Amino acid sequence: MTSNNNNNNKNKKTALKKLVVNDIVSMKNNEKISVITSYDYWSAKICDNTGIDIILVGDSGGMVMLGYNSTVPVNMKEMLIFSRAVSVGTKRSLIVSDMPFGSYQIDIKHAVKNAIRFIKSGSDAVKLEGGIEIIDRIKAIIEVGIPVMGHIGLKPQTTKLWEGYKVQGNTAVRGSQLLREAIELEKTGVFAIVLEMVTSEVAELISKSLKIPTIGIGSGPHCDGQVLVLHDMLNLYDNIKPRFVKTYTNLSEVILNAIQSYIIDVKTGKFPEEKHSYKIEDKEYERLVKTIKKIQKKSHSRPAPPPPPPPISEKRKND
Repeated sequence: MTSNNNNNNKNKKTALKKLVVNDIVSMKNNEKISVITSYDYWSAKICDNTGIDIILVGDSGGMVMLGYNSTVPVNMKEMLIFSRAVSVGTKRSLIVSDMPFGSYQIDIKHAVKNAIRFIKSGSDAVKLEGGIEIIDRIKAIIEVGIPVMGHIGLKPQTTKLWEGYKVQGNTAVRGSQLLREAIELEKTGVFAIVLEMVTSEVAELISKSLKIPTIGIGSGPHCDGQVLVLHDMLNLYDNIKPRFVKTYTNLSEVILNAIQSYIIDVKTGKFPEEKHSYKIEDKEYERLVKTIKKIQKKSHSRPAPPPPPPPISEKRKND
């Protein structure tokens, strides 16, 4: 019996062990990496309790939480609020925060400063969209000790400005370009790379060519891990429905039905019930009734207050 209890305690301690970047890198070729987005305390706590490997504080929060029509308007202030909330609710998962558009493009100093702000907010690493064109930013951030996750393929922050949301790596030229970018990012020191909407074949070639993990989103089954937006998989956000999303439950319908039931209960008086209310002790209630009666009696016995004086204009008129 004692042995079983010791084993259970040991398993609990192991389960709560905080994951670090090296843990994620070591999963390459050994175990698929699970990644989900979160932007607040309650969802981060739930996700963390499931044993998810990485919680991504995505700039997609601008769309699913703030109602923006793209990720472009999201700013540092908003992302830091998301990151702080997620960090409070997370004990085990590695937290990676998206650096929003405009937070690293201006210059290297600006990029490093903002990356540091994310770490101070509770994040374990940051993610930057881009390839060779932002190598200097990534290198500078890593040099100050901050782990960086890369992101190539479809880059929502800027792709929409140039060509729209299109599948990436669907030609030999573009496929080889993505491979070169991935290799350069690995040389720079990123610990993982997100491949978004990259053809399955190219994603497989990239994954096999790198020593670091690839995290796919709409890039087929051959990546080292997968990421989905929490609101997409739970059907909480229906403004956009990408082909690569798998819906695991219709939480939107569950919430809708629950609130409608609440409204009916309130309107019909079924809520609150006795079990939802607090009671005063009988003796205290009797004392309260007597006190109220005394107050009411004194109030009725007082003479009525004199009428207020007439307005100044009316007084002058009478004079």
